[in-house]
Amino acid sequence: MNGRARLWRARPSNGTPIAKEAMNLLHAIILGIVEGITEFLPISSTGHLRIVEKLLGYDIQGAGITAFTAIIQVGAILAAIIYFWKDIVRIIAAWCRGLAHKDERSDLDYTLGWGIIIGSIPVAVVGLVFKDLIEGALSSLWVIVAALLGWSIAMAVADRRQDLTREMGDVSIKDALVIGLFQALAPLFPGISRSGATISAGLFRGYTRETATRLSFYMGIPALVAAGIYEAVTAASDITAAPSGGVAIGWLPTIVATLVSLVVAYFSIAWLLKFVSSNKFTGFIVYRVVLAAVIIVLLMLGAVTA
Repeated sequence: MNGRARLWRARPSNGTPIAKEAMNLLHAIILGIVEGITEFLPISSTGHLRIVEKLLGYDIQGAGITAFTAIIQVGAILAAIIYFWKDIVRIIAAWCRGLAHKDERSDLDYTLGWGIIIGSIPVAVVGLVFKDLIEGALSSLWVIVAALLGWSIAMAVADRRQDLTREMGDVSIKDALVIGLFQALAPLFPGISRSGATISAGLFRGYTRETATRLSFYMGIPALVAAGIYEAVTAASDITAAPSGGVAIGWLPTIVATLVSLVVAYFSIAWLLKFVSSNKFTGFIVYRVVLAAVIIVLLMLGAVTA
């Protein structure tokens, strides 16, 4: 059954059996691991998921696999919420105090709270306005290759800056909006990487690598939670519906992949913050270029289709 678990068989009026299938749990675990590792690394989680899904034989432009890809991101973002829980509570509390009391608005966390809100607006607008395009033509592996290579140049330029001295206390509304605009590029071009876009924006604004990475996490929480909830609500039927000649993903594999991504992402976050405290992003940039080259070879050889 090509690695897919058959749930039941139905017979149409002519008596010919039709199989309705669900994603194999092993595939779900693999994709959950891929999501957990790549969601917050600047190497494109969506790009990796679509590549692996393609290699596993799924139609990456199908409604079911598109919904699956978006929903399992909730696991990774829950990991970020758990990891940064104290920071989140502190920022929300400061923002609420600032709304209620004018003299509390000098708190840096009050400004950061507004920055996160304002910085999250561009990606929400892009996601809603260009949803069909994002899930259609822009999901091509050739688009992913172009984005991987193109944004590697942007990351390399940002990473070479010498004046990376700004810290979390220096965050302004303007900085947040710039980072938010960069973040909005990620859903349009899978392969850029949401974290790669926001971290690069932070570096271009002169923030230290660790601060830029933390800002990337903070900016990603509202955007990814909203995207995951939206997909879960609007595309729930796509998870269980089998397209013509295709495969129904199923909720059990989706839940398994989400839980796996949560666990893996938690450790990925801890590792990344430790890594960027004393290292540049050169390794990630090289990896992106190598990955793009591998995809090009696979496409040229016909091993996968775009």
